[in-house]
Amino acid sequence: MSTSPVSTGSAPPMPKPAPPKVSTDEEFPRRSARWPNYITTILVVLLALTVLITITRNWNAWEGGKVEQVTDDAYVRGDLTPLSTKVAGIVRAVNVADYQKVHQGDVLVELQDDDYQAQVNQAKAIVEAARDGIEENRRQRQLQDVRIDKAVAGIDQAKAQIAAAEAGKEAVQAQLTRARSERRRQEGLYQAHSTTEQNLEAAVAAEGNLLAQFASRDADLNQARTMLHSSELAAEAERRSKAVLASQEMQLQADLRAKQASLAAASVNIGYTRIYAPGDGTVGERQVRPGQLVSPGTQVISFIALTKWVQANFRETQLTNVKVGDPAELRIDEYPGQLIRGKVVEIAPASGSQFALLPPDNATGNFTKVVQRVPVKIALEDSTFATKLRPGISVIATVRTSR
Repeated sequence: MSTSPVSTGSAPPMPKPAPPKVSTDEEFPRRSARWPNYITTILVVLLALTVLITITRNWNAWEGGKVEQVTDDAYVRGDLTPLSTKVAGIVRAVNVADYQKVHQGDVLVELQDDDYQAQVNQAKAIVEAARDGIEENRRQRQLQDVRIDKAVAGIDQAKAQIAAAEAGKEAVQAQLTRARSERRRQEGLYQAHSTTEQNLEAAVAAEGNLLAQFASRDADLNQARTMLHSSELAAEAERRSKAVLASQEMQLQADLRAKQASLAAASVNIGYTRIYAPGDGTVGERQVRPGQLVSPGTQVISFIALTKWVQANFRETQLTNVKVGDPAELRIDEYPGQLIRGKVVEIAPASGSQFALLPPDNATGNFTKVVQRVPVKIALEDSTFATKLRPGISVIATVRTSR
């Protein structure tokens, strides 16, 4: 039997297959294909940073430079006047209903005016009494004029009497001088036995009679001078009395004006018992009812005038090119789909926060910048349509700048 030959030595090891050899021309395209992915990512990041920086630094300029500035922080505004009482009283009548249309001069609320009417009547009586006092003073001054004229006439009469007394005294003085000469002559003749005793006695009697007449004329002169002095004193007293009456007249006139002012105040107060509509418009809800006691300052009803406008509160960054006269487009929520035109008539001189009851003070503590809003007043072109609007309703306002 034949056997297969068996090798006496160990079998040689199998050689490992060599890795395929890649040429450099195939390896380069694989490495270069990775670079576009990195470049795209880097470009996207750089572009995002550029956009972010640009927006951060120039956003306000872009926003303010837009031709159309839009805000939904806008509302219809109107003159809403709370009508209050000036005087205290009891409500007599409320002549309007809630939300009723009224016209200028309509009586809205009446208060009972009995007390105030009594005050007016009392003030009138006091004024009449003051006028009577002035009239009495005028009559007293007229009487003083008569008395002064009488005193002046007495002075003139006394002066005339003085002149007559002086003339009579001078005449008697001349006669007395002749009588004394005649008496001395008769005495000489009698001593020389050239005349009779009867003639001497007649000369002495004539001298004595003239002496009596001279004394009488002198007494008349003194009496006339006394009357003159008395008349002068009386005239001066009457003039002073008239001056006192004149000063009293000034005081009475001032007192009359004061009483007339009191009457005017009472008349004004009685006018305050009626509250009138200050213009054409609509009233709000009634706050008082008949029979209610009200004090000064009590609000009885609110009045809304017909004139309406839109107040748009734009961000401060939006007002770069907005100015008075720019046209505006308004979209009111109450009238959807309707475009209302208007124009800017006023821009507030300060931000809305400055007009708040407690303006912010950023001088202390931490600070966080908040974009402020500035009120812009927009008037509607259609004034008839504006009268139908209700203050407080929302508006979307668009202002077209002239940039």
